[in-house]
Amino acid sequence: MTNVLVIGASSRIALWADPMLVNDPDVNVTLFVRQAQRLGPSLQTQNIITGDATNLDDVSVAVKGQDIVYASLAGEVVKQAQTIVNAMDANNVKRLLWTSSLGIYDEVPGKFGEWNKQILGDYLTKYRQAADIITASDLDYTIIRPAWLTDDDESDYEVTRGDEPFKGTEVSRRSVAEYAVSLINDPTKDKRESVGLDKANTEGDKPRAAILKADGISED
Repeated sequence: MTNVLVIGASSRIALWADPMLVNDPDVNVTLFVRQAQRLGPSLQTQNIITGDATNLDDVSVAVKGQDIVYASLAGEVVKQAQTIVNAMDANNVKRLLWTSSLGIYDEVPGKFGEWNKQILGDYLTKYRQAADIITASDLDYTIIRPAWLTDDDESDYEVTRGDEPFKGTEVSRRSVAEYAVSLINDPTKDKRESVGLDKANTEGDKPRAAILKADGISED
């Protein structure tokens, strides 16, 4: 039985991963959130800890006894990253999965890379700082850098590693969740790696959603 802590369990990516983990008989999952009601009724019976991912005491209580920590966070990501690293070090927990963003290593080529940098701006700086905290630690991390996210109900992704040029422009949240769950199922996979995720054959100057929005077209 693998003990897994999901920090940010109500994020739109983690909400795909949560039921996959809950339904896995080999996983004992703990869901860490600010507000438990955001998990929805289907997850309310699970082991839930409410707390703040920037609070060392809150995170330390949740991390104790875990085998793997999967963090899917936004907002104060630099402080969150440092808090999680400190809590894991204090509790001798080594395996961390951290959801970041494409573009933090200036690895997105061409016009799409220029557009991505212009749109995300300081967001990339914060996520790079958070990733640097994690990669400078002695944790067995995987930094997950997804392309622009969609809500498509599909499992379809390809990977790039390190500073390899990023490929496509988008990927589904479900795909990112399934990749994270694959690491939980095989913790030796992509250890101490930074991995980009995109959907194959979505290359272009902008992701589909941005093109449709610019044209005044709804995806609904």
